[in-house]
Amino acid sequence: MPASPLPPPAFAPVLGVATSLSGKAWRWRGGNMELGDAAQGLDHSILEQLLLTRGVAEDDLARHAQPTLRAFLPDPSCLRDMDTAAERLADAVTTGERVTIYGDYDVDGATSAALLVELLRQLGLEAGYYIPDRLLEGYGPSGEALVRLAETGSQLIVTVDCGAMAHEALGMARDAGVDVIVVDHHKCAPELPPAVALVNPNRLDESDLGAAHGHLAAVGVAFLLGVALVRTLRGRGWFAGGRSEPDLMGLLDLVALGTVADVAALHGLNRAFVAQGLKVLARRDRIGMAALMDASRLARAPQCSDLGFALGPRINAGGRIGESTLGVRLLTTNDPEEARAIAAQLSQLNDERRAIEAEVQEAAEAQLAGQHNMAVQVLSGHGWHPGVIGIVAGRIKEKTGKPAVVIALDESQGKGSGRSISGVDLGAAIIAAREAGLLVAGGGHAMAAGLTIDPARLADFAGFLDERLARDVERARAGAAMLLDLALAPGGLTPDLVETLEAAGPYGVGWPAPRVAVGPVRIVKADIVGKDHVRLIASGNDGKSFKAIAFRAAETELGQTLLHRSNGRRFHLAGRAKIDDWGNRPTAELQLEDAAFAD
Repeated sequence: MPASPLPPPAFAPVLGVATSLSGKAWRWRGGNMELGDAAQGLDHSILEQLLLTRGVAEDDLARHAQPTLRAFLPDPSCLRDMDTAAERLADAVTTGERVTIYGDYDVDGATSAALLVELLRQLGLEAGYYIPDRLLEGYGPSGEALVRLAETGSQLIVTVDCGAMAHEALGMARDAGVDVIVVDHHKCAPELPPAVALVNPNRLDESDLGAAHGHLAAVGVAFLLGVALVRTLRGRGWFAGGRSEPDLMGLLDLVALGTVADVAALHGLNRAFVAQGLKVLARRDRIGMAALMDASRLARAPQCSDLGFALGPRINAGGRIGESTLGVRLLTTNDPEEARAIAAQLSQLNDERRAIEAEVQEAAEAQLAGQHNMAVQVLSGHGWHPGVIGIVAGRIKEKTGKPAVVIALDESQGKGSGRSISGVDLGAAIIAAREAGLLVAGGGHAMAAGLTIDPARLADFAGFLDERLARDVERARAGAAMLLDLALAPGGLTPDLVETLEAAGPYGVGWPAPRVAVGPVRIVKADIVGKDHVRLIASGNDGKSFKAIAFRAAETELGQTLLHRSNGRRFHLAGRAKIDDWGNRPTAELQLEDAAFAD
């Protein structure tokens, strides 16, 4: 296949599928890539086509085919206040000041805090860290906590993954005489809180060069600060006396984990961060990270999906339902025994989190019937654990195809977390609701947001979101389609194909994993495995068969149709091609997302 520019997207349904079993039309992501059996003669042009369909310019293919840090790392000084932050932090290093890293309690906050603690340790400064308790202190810097840190000797506090909207708390810190640097990526208001420096590519006054990196997670911004700090110290001659420069590349395992777990868009610099960070993870140099992989039963080299579904949730479990400092302690310890103990504790907490999450999700889904006309699902309940509401909001969003906000209520207030769909900026709407007086606090970014609300304002808040976002949601849902990269006969679904597709990774938000359609096939066998996963064996006209699995699909129309095989009718199946390495020889299988009748 040629690697020439793709033709305009074809709007005729792929394989004639105008309405699938999930109610979607099948469209090409880019140009027509119907290979049939030709997929067995793979070459690198397929890789180039995948890059082109993800927005890469033809003259930039080589850089994106091998995403290195050298090719994508910007000059950190393109971000406002970066040089000021680096100079102040360099002062602390050279004079041995007492520094505290104040991080959020999620994976992005934990990895950001661990990154700066480790970097400063390599520079000879043992920094402390402070992670607030989710239930007792809530999101963001607490003024009381900042003042306590100042009173106990901290001369410089660096907030990571929080602080961009903490006007009152940072004012209290200023009045207490302690310097604060804010390293964040959440949306900002026009008026910035008082700080020595506020490094955030999503500042409203950021330059075009800086704003181009608004997709970074906080840990990515923290890494850029690390680069700027080392450069500043080098310029001061700090390393001239025989001091070793820190291993910045060795910190990329933390950057990769935080970036993926925070669902940051994996294009440009983020994709380079994750691609290179996975290589660092595979070395298992970080004691805490190796223990976490062992606790996750991850013996092979980690893949991008492992960061989001195995490692990240365990770090998150500490902040959600356990002890908020566990993640940073694990990622910064040099004691193998301590690392194993913390990793085991986090795995146990993650199991408990799953059980709590299932209870809250069931209760939240029971409210959906009364909100089918609402553009945004706003669900609330007393006794719901605040530590799982973000996960449940994500599940509700996937189930309904609409943005969802899930709110845990107590006697005096509600703590909420929201997840959005592509094309609907939920974070901006939450900030607008706060500015309209409907929320006690709130903020976030396009795809995720958090809030605090007076329960008496719930109906007003839900109405506000419905009015503000209805048109955006309608437009986003109307354009929803099952976007396909390849169409194959069953014989084309091979390990070689999977290897070629994976070469264009790592994949995630903003850089979607390739989706293939395979068919026509007949369902030879179908059953339920686990709680509600549908497993099947499909066979094509070419005599080739393969395995497929549809996760959490047993009660859906898709799952029920496949289980009953519709009297022997033929299907086209669509999903992600993966390697099944359980047997003696690796085979390709399909992680099924959709299906349609072929005749």
